[in-house]
Amino acid sequence: MERTTGLICDQIIALENYYAAKDYPHKFRRIKYNDHTTGKTFVFITNNFHLPALTIALLYKQRWMIELFFKWLKQHLRIKAFYGTSFNAVQSQIWIAVCVYLLVAIMKKEMKLKNSLYTILQILSVSLFERMPIQQAFQDIELQNEKSSDPNQLILL
Repeated sequence: MERTTGLICDQIIALENYYAAKDYPHKFRRIKYNDHTTGKTFVFITNNFHLPALTIALLYKQRWMIELFFKWLKQHLRIKAFYGTSFNAVQSQIWIAVCVYLLVAIMKKEMKLKNSLYTILQILSVSLFERMPIQQAFQDIELQNEKSSDPNQLILL
């Protein structure tokens, strides 16, 4: 088809299995796309016959980037669920989490902490309601790490 754009084929297909065809008798569109940057070939199945095949392939490619972004959000910003469902609620929660993450990264650099951002966020979440200077929370952790002679030994108290 259009090898320069990465589009390999655009086909109309139908389900052949008796029960599947009975449950969904409509036709599908099968689009095969080769991503030149990664060298991977992708096959997309859709019921959208209105958009051009290349547009659908690029939309799915962008969708994967969005999936990776949300994976990063869950891992680094500790967003497990959204508290609201409106666009404004989701956007506000993401921006707040990004701001917290950046503030902790700035704090790590300014205080010259060796702990990972994840560990720092854990320490802050545990000591959030304790009244103590912030330097003390991280000095206690560094002292515990220095006391441990066996790196595989977990320190509980």
